[in-house]
Amino acid sequence: MTSGNDTAVLRVAGRPVGRYVTRPELPARLSPRPYLHPVTTLAGTAVTELAPADHAHHLGVGVAVPDVEGFNFWGGRTYVRDQGPTELDNHGSQRHVAFQLRDPDGFVEELRWVAAGGELLRERRTVAATALTDQAWALDLTFSLTNVTRNPLSIGSPATNGRPGAAYGGFFWRARKESSAPEVLTAGAEGEGQVHGRPADWLALRGGTWTLVFAGATEQTRRDPWFVRTEEYPGVGSSLAYGERLPVPPGETVVRRVVTVVADGRLDRDAAAALVRKAVSP
Repeated sequence: MTSGNDTAVLRVAGRPVGRYVTRPELPARLSPRPYLHPVTTLAGTAVTELAPADHAHHLGVGVAVPDVEGFNFWGGRTYVRDQGPTELDNHGSQRHVAFQLRDPDGFVEELRWVAAGGELLRERRTVAATALTDQAWALDLTFSLTNVTRNPLSIGSPATNGRPGAAYGGFFWRARKESSAPEVLTAGAEGEGQVHGRPADWLALRGGTWTLVFAGATEQTRRDPWFVRTEEYPGVGSSLAYGERLPVPPGETVVRRVVTVVADGRLDRDAAAALVRKAVSP
């Protein structure tokens, strides 16, 4: 991985497939945080978007949480119960501390989640890129969030704050927007209405010339329902707080791991499942 002061380039077999920005210059309202963008297929097709007009706080691929004990690490407005989306001065930021490991195909990073002048969470983020075939590679992202305060914290979402179905927060991938909405499918269902808000071993988002296949790579991650948007905008996340808030006691750690297959072409179910098995296998 080659790097400058604030960016790093992720490579697969010497080919650049992702740019990681560690210290983005962003307004506080967007909850500044490190992100991957652009992420591309092996043929060079970009499959992420950065700060699009429809949601300026969507930053490629990363970890974003709209409610950590009332602080917004997602960006934009905060959903307030019985009030709706509201502009609040409650935004936090994820601050890159150091790379503990850096290789051409990945890194281990330490981050501080800071709000109102204090550190709430310490994160260890591991990212690795692996070749699968000559048309597909896998992005393996693990994040570990540790409560470094003396008090209990909890992670919420607009859903836990009263907005049904809006359980975003955690791993999130803002995908490429095209003239037609992408298709979304799992092993047993298809369409946003059938896959959103449900757990599935894997979920595929299929665009014009590309496919992304997301898979929880731990038992706990697989229990988290998927957050899916296709019509309003193309995005997929894994929900940390779907039906209720997720408690994080002092000193305790929340760990999630999502592996994403990035493929050229439009994969069918069998091909998607086969690549996921290859990407997630021990």
